[in-house]
Amino acid sequence: MKALTVVPLQKDSAELSDVGDPPPTDGEVLVETLAVGICGTDIEILSGEYGWAPPGRERLVLGHESLGRVLEAPAGAPVAKGDLVVGIVRRPDPVPCANCAVGEWDFCRNGRYTERGIKEHDGYLSERYRITPDFVVKVDASLGLAGVLLEPTSVVAKAWEQVDRIGGRAHWDPRTAVITGAGPIGLLAAMIAVQRGLDVHVIDQMTEGVKPDLVRALGANYHTGTIEDACPEPDAIIECTGVSSLVLDAMEHVGPGGVVCLTGVSAAGRTIQVDEGSLNRSMVLANEAVAGSVNANRRHYEAGARALAAADRDWLERVVSRRVPLERWSEALQRQPDDVKVVVEVNPG
Repeated sequence: MKALTVVPLQKDSAELSDVGDPPPTDGEVLVETLAVGICGTDIEILSGEYGWAPPGRERLVLGHESLGRVLEAPAGAPVAKGDLVVGIVRRPDPVPCANCAVGEWDFCRNGRYTERGIKEHDGYLSERYRITPDFVVKVDASLGLAGVLLEPTSVVAKAWEQVDRIGGRAHWDPRTAVITGAGPIGLLAAMIAVQRGLDVHVIDQMTEGVKPDLVRALGANYHTGTIEDACPEPDAIIECTGVSSLVLDAMEHVGPGGVVCLTGVSAAGRTIQVDEGSLNRSMVLANEAVAGSVNANRRHYEAGARALAAADRDWLERVVSRRVPLERWSEALQRQPDDVKVVVEVNPG
């Protein structure tokens, strides 16, 4: 079968390869891959900056944002033949650590977890894959190709869970939220915030085009300036860019008792001047909190699936802005002005 493979840490090594059938050791559920989303992590792996091949192998099958259709499933599994499904990315470490032992593998403490398409386990950008029943999640059939958005939605579902858990240390009745970044993660974070009934403000650089339109179509407010100008003292901020100046802006301008959740990953080696004393004083005296959040466990995938099922289908289809056939996969890497979420169609429905 065909699969997009790469030699991790080797730039320009990606190729459409002929690989063997999915090994039975990967699980009893056989899935036909329909589409795989491309994100910044994939770009880093393709650029030779990141990634680990499976033990004893040189090449890694890419792809972690999946959508597929079940071909085979054992009796009693949570999915059945014909279901639309998404594969969970991370697997617990074999020790396991205390968190992995209770299904919180997104909080793995020893770093020995594996991740499909990223770290020591082949991904989903192949014509078929196998998976165990406990790591596959069913999505609403009416979502169609938009079901490929579940993995990024699981990331922000977890982020909102973290905000609630931290905010809940005291009386927590959030009214306002700021989302920094109007890429797929930011848009999906805003979607969940709107579903929660919050007054939502999204900040990005684009002054016109698809991103401002998508934000406004949610019923949220779109801005290009600072957090202070957009929404003074918001209760919650989900930072989705990793841009240092925006991270600092979020920390400086969250409201009293508010929570900042960082989901973007900043590039190393950059410095920015900060009045540490003023920032520390403000955060301590106002009981503000900052937390990082990465990846997701099954609970977050299931929450994300519910959020997508409740979303407007036309809006979701606009988020999936471009589809590229598997044989022309490299076109997915060529950024276009109106790109939001680009997907590679493996077996078009």
